[in-house]
Amino acid sequence: MDTLDGMRTFVTVVQEGSFSAAARRLDRSPQLVSKHVAQLEKYLGTRLLNRSTRRISLTEAGTAYAGRARVILDEIDDMEGAVTGMTARAQGTLRVNAPMSFGISELSAVIADYQREQPDVDVDLTLNDRVIDVVAEGFDVAVRIGQLRESALIARKLAPVELVLCAAPAYLERYGEPVSPDDLAGHNCLAYAYAAERREWVFERGGRQVRVPVRGNFRANNGDALCRAAVAGAGVILQPAFIVGQDLRRDALRPLLDAWHTPALGVYAVFAHRQFLSAKVRTFVDFLAARYAGKAGSDAAALDEPIR
Repeated sequence: MDTLDGMRTFVTVVQEGSFSAAARRLDRSPQLVSKHVAQLEKYLGTRLLNRSTRRISLTEAGTAYAGRARVILDEIDDMEGAVTGMTARAQGTLRVNAPMSFGISELSAVIADYQREQPDVDVDLTLNDRVIDVVAEGFDVAVRIGQLRESALIARKLAPVELVLCAAPAYLERYGEPVSPDDLAGHNCLAYAYAAERREWVFERGGRQVRVPVRGNFRANNGDALCRAAVAGAGVILQPAFIVGQDLRRDALRPLLDAWHTPALGVYAVFAHRQFLSAKVRTFVDFLAARYAGKAGSDAAALDEPIR
């Protein structure tokens, strides 16, 4: 068996979600695609896919193998392109992961503009607010927002992030407006479930930092859900400007503690380290960097969910 061909066939099945779709993409019969994956599993001595009459799913070993196989295949394609002089041409499928709110309000339009410049690139965008493993889950680029921790991934900062503390006028009329961070202890603070410090909010002013324990009766794993709850008068939120900006402008939410600010965050393009970076990844990251350059302080540059 040609291991490389089996690897490429398996990755295509994972990307397309079925043997028949992979067969159409590879211009092979579904039976041959299934045979190649089975031969790869036999060669590796482990099952990579769970098969049923209606769907396929990755096993734990399959998830790990798919991510690393994609990196290897990209390396091979890039090296071959370097020899043939084609690395400057962006082509193929670019798999992108991003937070839900940011992807809907910001990234979808950016991708449309990018594809007008790079018409040979197909983009597969996955939106969710959970932490993903870029390599293991087979993504080319992930947009992550917050404070990065050290990792083996490469991260390029695209823009700063501004968080806004706010609440609805109706809530403030009922419970009063906090005049200092310590006052938040007496308020219903709505928590973002994936935040690194959801039980403690940090504020700074004049070189002084305070950490305030917060509590509330509502928690969500999406910033827009928290924003909608706050507009309905449920409590106080600390969310990115791009999520709350429209509601602030129409006075559905009111900013609080203007003299204080939160520690600086950022939005990053994150991708696996490779000696030969594919043209599709390079051009997409460069496009994002150019789009958000110089937007410090704007709603568009004040982005979303903290990175764990």
